[in-house]
This record gives sequence, structure tokens and C-alpha cells, in this order.
Amino acid sequence: MQDALSTRQDLFADFRHVDFWIFDLDNTLYPQDLNLMVQMRTRTYDYIRQLLDTDHTGAAELYERFETVYGTAFNGLIIEHGIDPHVFLDYVHDIDHGLLVPDLQLADAIRSLPGKRVIYTNGTVGHAENVLKRLGITDAFDCIFDIVWADLDPKPHRAPYERLFAQMGADPKRAAMFEDVARNLEIPHALGARTVLVSPEFLGRSRHTDRAAADVALGYIDHVTHDLRGFLAGVLNALPDNRHNEDDRPGTF
Repeated sequence: MQDALSTRQDLFADFRHVDFWIFDLDNTLYPQDLNLMVQMRTRTYDYIRQLLDTDHTGAAELYERFETVYGTAFNGLIIEHGIDPHVFLDYVHDIDHGLLVPDLQLADAIRSLPGKRVIYTNGTVGHAENVLKRLGITDAFDCIFDIVWADLDPKPHRAPYERLFAQMGADPKRAAMFEDVARNLEIPHALGARTVLVSPEFLGRSRHTDRAAADVALGYIDHVTHDLRGFLAGVLNALPDNRHNEDDRPGTF
């Protein structure tokens, strides 16, 4: 595992062959401290509270149990309570995106990556489009793959990863994935992809939290960074100039 201090040689060796770049959306393309996920969690608590006529504490406890047992609260609500998934998704993603601001340097870095660039999110296409529009990076991606496309089967389950590679005609061994949730990198690593954990808790070899240290000790994380923009700049700097992507056509969704 290499951290954000990876050398140019490290990055060249790990990414020189990559031509398929997969990016998670929330807390990966924008800073975690903007708390958009907190808004969505609060909306989920409200949905559970109204659905089951419980209080905030009861809703939070159910949320945690669903996350533990089913991987997501969304799955738990479908399995145990038969909710309409589309009503739930519309409700939870009805949040304020106003804290997001354009990140032109990130947009330029992603556009310059050679090959295909896609979003793969457990959220919805509508939410992803709102985020990308606010960040000014809509045209940096070729496709958005969301929870509806995945037949409501969320990360970290294996099937949607395999479907993603198959649909794009991509070789996992020529792929790289960027994620803020460590467990979501296990399957792509097992399939042969390079994996990068985007973690604000990791600030280098000498300064990181116990949680970040536990994450990077996992065998399926190749790199970790708290600065996605800087990490991608390092990757691009390590690659030959003729590998940079000069195709800036708008993404297709």
C-alpha cells in the first residue's frame, strides 16, 4: 500500500496501464466536511421515523442495524418493510447542494486521464448530475452508473462491479477506482483494479487517525490520499505526456 506521498516512480508503475477510471461520488469528489452525506442520513432518519412512527433515536438505531445486517439502510427497508425504492431515493436525495462550488483544477485533472472516466455511486443519477453540475465537472465523465442501474444492488456487492466492467467492455486489470469507503474497494481490488482510498483522516505516514490506520492496513487498498486533486496531478505528472486524454467531448449519461 502506498500513501499520498507515493513517488513518481510508484505512480508510474501502478497507473501506466490504466485506461478505465472509476470514481465514487459523495465524499470522494468533494470534501467530506461539506456534510452532504449528513443531510442524506438525516433524511433517511426522517423517512424511517415517519414510516414506522418512531422517534429520532429509534430511527437512528434501525439505521445502524440495517447498515450492519444488509449493508445499507436502503436494503434493510426494502427487505423488512417493502418500501417503494424510488420514492425513498427521491426523498433522501432531496438535499441542499448549495455548499458545492466549482473545482476547475479537479475537472481538468479528470479530463486529462487517458481512457474512459465514469461515476459509480450508490446514489441516483439525478443526485450525481446535481453534484457534478455544481462542481463544474459534468463533461469530465463518460457515464454515470447509479443504484437504479445496479438493480438496487449496492456497493460493496460483487455483481454490480462485474456488470460495470462488462457493460463498459473494460478490463478490471486496466482499471483504477477512487472511493472514500474502504470496504467498497475490496471487490475491485480482487478483480485486479488499482484502488485508491480518499480519506480526509489520512494526512501522511506520520499523522493519521486509528480508523485511517486500520483502513490502510487492509490488503485491498493500494494508495490512500486526503487530496484527490493533488493525487491525480501526481498520477498525470508520472505518466508520459502522450497518455493524457485530449478528448474533451461532453460525457454521455
